Amino acid sequence: MNILAVGINHKTSSIDVREKFYLQPIERELLLSELQNDPRIAEAFVLSTCNRTEIYANSIEGRPQALIDAIFKIKKIPPQADLTGHFYTFTGSQAVEHLLRVTTGLDSLIIGEKQILGQVKEAFEFSRAHGMMGKTFNILSNLVVQTGKKARHETSIDFGGSSVSWASVVMAQNVLGTLQGKTVLIVGSGKMGRLAVEQLAKKGVADIYIMNRTMENAQELARESGGTAVGFWEMREVLSQADVCICSASCTHHLIERDLVDTVMKTRTARPLVLIDISMPRNVAPEVGGMTNVTLVTVDDLDRIVEGNTRKRLSAVGTVEEMIAQKIGEFFGALEKVSLINQMSQM
Repeated sequence: MNILAVGINHKTSSIDVREKFYLQPIERELLLSELQNDPRIAEAFVLSTCNRTEIYANSIEGRPQALIDAIFKIKKIPPQADLTGHFYTFTGSQAVEHLLRVTTGLDSLIIGEKQILGQVKEAFEFSRAHGMMGKTFNILSNLVVQTGKKARHETSIDFGGSSVSWASVVMAQNVLGTLQGKTVLIVGSGKMGRLAVEQLAKKGVADIYIMNRTMENAQELARESGGTAVGFWEMREVLSQADVCICSASCTHHLIERDLVDTVMKTRTARPLVLIDISMPRNVAPEVGGMTNVTLVTVDDLDRIVEGNTRKRLSAVGTVEEMIAQKIGEFFGALEKVSLINQMSQM
């Protein structure tokens, strides 16, 4: 068997390319089904976030290109050299090392990012629910989750703020100078939206409006945070009042178009508006960024956030890398033991 990893991330491509390959839950399910029907694939799981789309597989044949082709097929994109060139491939111990670097936050846009561990765990559970986690990947998944927790408990890799939502709030504060007394609109009440609200509570904002496709979810977060739940039909009115809008909705199209922002800005008498789009695919039309008094920030801009705690996280990188090297040895040692036991049971 061969352990393979293929993918595209923030290091190899811009957000314009990455969003082409972002996988919605139904697409992840279709991709797993495609891999399950491939006799060469014994096990597989799929990870798709705002910064990466990756497949990890345990395959009879060491052909990473077949996995890349599967992504193109699910996304209904004809294979093109200018797009396939953004994908990377790893095999064997390098694939395991890459997964461990992802899970511990070493491969994140914001080093030590906290959300990725939960996202990897969800990828494991999603695959397990679809019958694509066998003995090898069950061993791997347990070790990977343990390492992710160990890195965060025993080192400073996630010291202070280290989530995309945290960086979004810091970026807004940097652009405006302060968030004290400001009005903020949060679009999307999922994990990233909730984390953003938690960070905003520390910044002394005056008002938080929460908008979500399901009004009940918006109302729940509003109750917890002291904010106000609003409907999408109120977008123009609320955006006219807001100083900052953070978008983290799981929507497949733009929620904020240039025409809407143009209308809103005419009512603001030159008051600046900061739009921070941490959605994948993006929910704010890119052309909005060129408008007067409008600052548009995407995920790819957030690596500019630097604070003192960033230096402390960087100081933990060497320790985490040593941890990873040790865990790679443990994983392949465990596989050897399983193989030996299987051989003995057949004697």
